[in-house]
Amino acid sequence: MLLCRQGKGGAERVSGRAWKGDLLFLLDSSGSVSSYEFSRVKEFIRGLLRPFTFGPSDVQTSIIHISTVPTIEFPFDRYLSSGAVQQAIRDMQQLMGDTNTGKALSFAKEKFFTDEAGARVEVPKVLVWVTDGFSTDDISQPMQLLKDMGVTVFIISTGRGNYLELSAAASQPPEKHLYFVDVDDLSIITKELRDAIIGTIHWPRLRAMEITSSSFRLTWPRLLSSDTGYYVLEYAPADNPRRKLVKQVSGDDTGLFLSDLLPDTTYEVVLVPESNEHYIPPQTTRVTTLEEEISPTRVLISESKPHSFRVSWAPTPDSVRSYQVLYGPLPSNSAKLLEVDGAHNSTVVENLASNTTYLVTVAAIYKSGKEKALSAKACTQEGENGGHELPSGTWPKFPR
Repeated sequence: MLLCRQGKGGAERVSGRAWKGDLLFLLDSSGSVSSYEFSRVKEFIRGLLRPFTFGPSDVQTSIIHISTVPTIEFPFDRYLSSGAVQQAIRDMQQLMGDTNTGKALSFAKEKFFTDEAGARVEVPKVLVWVTDGFSTDDISQPMQLLKDMGVTVFIISTGRGNYLELSAAASQPPEKHLYFVDVDDLSIITKELRDAIIGTIHWPRLRAMEITSSSFRLTWPRLLSSDTGYYVLEYAPADNPRRKLVKQVSGDDTGLFLSDLLPDTTYEVVLVPESNEHYIPPQTTRVTTLEEEISPTRVLISESKPHSFRVSWAPTPDSVRSYQVLYGPLPSNSAKLLEVDGAHNSTVVENLASNTTYLVTVAAIYKSGKEKALSAKACTQEGENGGHELPSGTWPKFPR
């Protein structure tokens, strides 16, 4: 929890040429907030934004109302001058209704940080949620999905609120992203919050993209060259920093693909520019990998012929190292085994007996060592001689 300090005030300009980002305010407009509190929050937001320069190459801002149904006050690209933004916030009206914050967060993820809403690709995204600390629906999952997209979340609680819940919802560390302050004292945190936002939207910065259950791609601005230094990249699960891995990266690089990661895990990533000319501060980010896909969930038999058929399966997640296809005739105990690369989703099984029913089992061998298997029956077509020659071999032991 942040200990608030009195800001110096002032109306210094914040050059949009130095700072570039999409800044979304999630504003509690429900009936749990009094009209007086709503008006105070409006004045706070106006003061917070007053020094910024707005425009397609600078800062853009937008507001979503938290109510029974989330409502857009204006999209990012509607007002492109400070005066227009100030007037739009001054004219904003409270909606009342229920405090469905989770719905508003899901709306922000699905609809708002998009081209249609005026958001820009490759621009830092910031969410400022002003709340009285109360919500009628769950916020944890939709908030985490936003953070997984790379959105930095600041929370200002003007009520009591649940510190553990709000600190988990805010970006980490909470002491830099979570503020508890009475509605009449919001001006105390104006400068400090503004400086924190500026530090976030300082363009450019380290970010993650192409996130899967076992990998993500990091990109960062060109801060060095091979002549001026190199980068040290450190990453580790947030709950187990002792598993930290370190990579050295050329100063000419502006990105790196990380793989063989744990599913549904938050990683702390630090990029340290090692310059031989001058100090460049490290850049940090937090990335949460997706939940692991289960494979296979479907096994399909096709292209059946007298002595062969094709076996296909889905899905094929990155976390699978290889597939084992075990096949044998029924009711015999004989069987054979095929190994298939984890990037493939089908194989042809050959040298089979005609007019015979086979039991086919496809097993995914995960990089983590886990295994998942699914079986299906397949029938070869009747041959010209109607033969029933059976392949030799015995069923190998197959771990479940």
